[in-house]
Amino acid sequence: MDGNGRWAKARSWPRVAGHREGAKAVRRVIEAAPDLGIGTLTLYAFSSDNWKRPSQEVRALMSLFRRYLRSETRELVEKGARLSIVGRTDRLPEAVQKAVLECEHATRSGKRLHVRLAIDYSGRDALLEAARGAMHQALESGIVPRPGHFSRQDFTALLAKAMRADAAPDVDLLIRTGGEQRISDFLLWESAYAELHFTQRMWPDFDAFDLATAVADFRTRQRRFGEVPEVEAVPAPAGEPEPLPLVRTIQ
Repeated sequence: MDGNGRWAKARSWPRVAGHREGAKAVRRVIEAAPDLGIGTLTLYAFSSDNWKRPSQEVRALMSLFRRYLRSETRELVEKGARLSIVGRTDRLPEAVQKAVLECEHATRSGKRLHVRLAIDYSGRDALLEAARGAMHQALESGIVPRPGHFSRQDFTALLAKAMRADAAPDVDLLIRTGGEQRISDFLLWESAYAELHFTQRMWPDFDAFDLATAVADFRTRQRRFGEVPEVEAVPAPAGEPEPLPLVRTIQ
């Protein structure tokens, strides 16, 4: 969710005003997502690198998180949405940690949409933590990881077990607002085959139409996951060599 600060700066407003408007965009997207066939929505709200921002802005963001979690809990419950936090919570202020626990508990029965809020999150750190857990499990199981004796399949299975219990399926569609074209340490493992959609729209302006546009774009993509697409042979006229198969577009 990129562009809050630039959106505010363009209006000669403080950056925190852009973050407040961005919170309104979060509500719009959560409301629109289920009707577009989205079952899991991960919102990258605060990366581990964002601690480097000015302390005043960080404090304002933490206060905004706390107020949002408390004010939106009832709405999430009514919409059948479950909220969970992705990332570290131990470095968050105690008031934010408390709000997180209360919101996660209150929305735990939501089935219509799983909202994952990434706060103090780093894709690299998540991989490192999962790898450590996977190696620990391997050693406990008597598996000695030696070159040539520990396949990608073995490691993937252990890594999957070591990931958080509420880890989402692989990312299908990754949307970045604000005109930037990079993933910035976001869900690196889960985004291995994600379709990328970049938009110039600043996050505070992002709405249901923008989300629907991104989903419509996604549905036009041909997703092969490294495989060869289906082919369809075209019959050759009599007496001519058999033609090579032609690729048929898969919707």
